[in-house]
Amino acid sequence: MTSSKIDGHQLELFAQDFFAALKPSDRPAPPSQPLFKAPPAPPRATLPSPPLGPSDPPLKRIVLGHHTVDYALRRSSRRSIGFMIDDDGLRVTAPRRVTQADIDNAIRAKQRWILAKLLERGERREQRQQRPPVEWKDGARLPFLGSEITLRLEEAARSHCQYDAVNRELWIGVVPGLSEWQLKERVKLWFQAEAKRLFKERLDHYAPLLGVNYSAFTLSSAGSRWGSCTVQGAIRLNWRLIHYPLALVDYVVAHELAHLREMNHSPAFWAAVGEIYPDYDGARLALRKQSHEMPVLFAE
Repeated sequence: MTSSKIDGHQLELFAQDFFAALKPSDRPAPPSQPLFKAPPAPPRATLPSPPLGPSDPPLKRIVLGHHTVDYALRRSSRRSIGFMIDDDGLRVTAPRRVTQADIDNAIRAKQRWILAKLLERGERREQRQQRPPVEWKDGARLPFLGSEITLRLEEAARSHCQYDAVNRELWIGVVPGLSEWQLKERVKLWFQAEAKRLFKERLDHYAPLLGVNYSAFTLSSAGSRWGSCTVQGAIRLNWRLIHYPLALVDYVVAHELAHLREMNHSPAFWAAVGEIYPDYDGARLALRKQSHEMPVLFAE
């Protein structure tokens, strides 16, 4: 085996190159870059706040983590502090004897749940506002019981509204000078009349199956609450449910009727719902998903 020989001159050149490489460069070093650049944080939805009427008291405010939450406080004769969250924000109902400090402590005890729900509602509101509104013209497609119907406009000496169930067309007689808001109001009244008729049919169908009786039924126009039931047996159902499939209407009807047996959301309550509507979990998810996708018809 042969070995290569390095003479003194080569060794000297090697040493010069080696130490030159160790000498600091006169050129400025490039700015350091992180090995992994984090993506920009997604925009956070604005937390909704309850709207105030002319005679309403001012909102309360509390800081939860990195968020400032404005909420409406109502005093009542109830025995415990209650929370309700919808698209209009957080509402708190508290006994008259409870101090503000106790209320704030109760909110902080549930802050993870409250913030999660408020962020979800804020995102839902932003998604709804970003959806393009329906164009109110002949041929517009309107959501009705989980499908669509066609709006038909025709010139007429007198205003009229007639639904053709065979062709799934809603005919509106447009008189001279009819404005868009009047047209929308006419269509809304038709939807509400259909909702009142259908919802009562479903209540009368399910109430005997659950063994309960309701005392009154009215429509509501709540921003996001689908229904409510009082201890006196009065049921309110959101008329906008008329846009959704009948199966989801039936779920909300079953939900409110079950409150006539259990005025809470305990396991006993859900067992009552399940007696007449077994797939209530699927319906809840479907109702939430479809509410995000529903086109905007009437700005409130």
